[in-house]
Amino acid sequence: MTTSRNSDPDMPVDGSGSLPPGGAGKVDPSIEFTADTAHPAGAASLLRTTAAIRQRAGALLARARRGESQWFRIGEDDKLEDAARNVAEVTRERYPWDTIPYHSRWRHFEAGGINRIEELDTLLGEADARQRARAHIDLVLVSVLLDAGAGPDWHYTEAATGERFTRSEGLAVASYHAFMGGLFSSDPDHPYQVDAAGLRGLVTDRLGDAFQVSEANPLVGLAGRATLLRRLGEAMNEQPETFGDEGRPGRLFDALVGPYGPAAPPTAEITAHQILSLLLDTLSRIWPSANSVDSIAADGSDSPGGIGSGDPALALGDCWRHSAVSGPGLTNGWMPFHKLSQWLTYSLLEPFEWAGVKVRHLDALTALPEYRNGGLLIDSGVIVPKDPAFLTRRWKAGDEFIVEWRALTVALLDELAPRVRKVLDRTEEELPLACVLEGGTWAAGRALAQRLRNGAPPLLIESDGTVF
Repeated sequence: MTTSRNSDPDMPVDGSGSLPPGGAGKVDPSIEFTADTAHPAGAASLLRTTAAIRQRAGALLARARRGESQWFRIGEDDKLEDAARNVAEVTRERYPWDTIPYHSRWRHFEAGGINRIEELDTLLGEADARQRARAHIDLVLVSVLLDAGAGPDWHYTEAATGERFTRSEGLAVASYHAFMGGLFSSDPDHPYQVDAAGLRGLVTDRLGDAFQVSEANPLVGLAGRATLLRRLGEAMNEQPETFGDEGRPGRLFDALVGPYGPAAPPTAEITAHQILSLLLDTLSRIWPSANSVDSIAADGSDSPGGIGSGDPALALGDCWRHSAVSGPGLTNGWMPFHKLSQWLTYSLLEPFEWAGVKVRHLDALTALPEYRNGGLLIDSGVIVPKDPAFLTRRWKAGDEFIVEWRALTVALLDELAPRVRKVLDRTEEELPLACVLEGGTWAAGRALAQRLRNGAPPLLIESDGTVF
């Protein structure tokens, strides 16, 4: 892939630098990322790149292979080859017609073989491509933020079909119907949108009703999800330059593509990491996690300001401390993931493409370090806890054991992807990581969990509904 050249210093080789919005198609992937990591803003910028995720995850994997990890050992190469064959087999079963879509929230909206988005597009009537893109982004952004582990006891029954859905599919279908019912809009005349006022006024009980939550049907982290959406409303309200006066997620489209695109020919172009960078720069403050780069001094000790006391724009979200992670300046000791933000980025690829925008450098994004991908590697014997008791105790998201497991997942799935392509006889262009995940690793992880533990993940993690 080629791109136009400019002098932007914020793009590493894989296209994963932090770029200003509106820089579509103006990325030189040969220029390395540079930032003053002695200052909080520069450190936060570095920790918001997938290049930093990959470099640090790779270092933890190399350390584990040397036998230096107190938590894990890495299985022999034949375990990774076996996992690749398993993923390839699952991929062939799920997509026998040879076209594998991106791993995204849109697949869950198709649960039960129903094309729910067709219903939304019909109801949008004569809306143009830009208006449709805004509505699609509104829907998928809120749905992704609601897509953390549902727990084993929750389900959603769709009134129109009588179908019962659980876990991610259930959360997707429930959020779709909540969106269609106008739950996230403050304007009764325009229900098919999400706006800041609608989210800021969202009551937890109303969200629970929309998701059919009861004592007999409990949803893990319901209050955390409602808080997250209210935080989203506040963040959008405070940034009209990005989200417009009404505070709509869909205005991300305008911020990235500009006021005059997409035009044809040629179509507008952006990179996948530009989408992620804009999400992280504008929405990192919504995460309840108190992780903030200005709270950690260069030597790794707490600074006088304390955790989370600084500028909300420096909030790190899904980024955690690990004693063996090294890096320059204030980034030392931090292991970033940005799982939900990357899951959202994967889920935004299609709305941009449907609107005629070319999205490049998809493989700048990383694998998603969560239950299914990480569970696949544990259940396949690729990642092996040094103490079997680690699989029976309960962990928190910030515990070093969990941080390292997630980092190993990112690094090992980068090694697994080319092995899967080899089995399926596909090139990287034909089967980017986004499609390997969909084909793929997520489904294979779920299938193994179903066979071994009736669907439960291999690790017990306390969730507030915002990380997993």
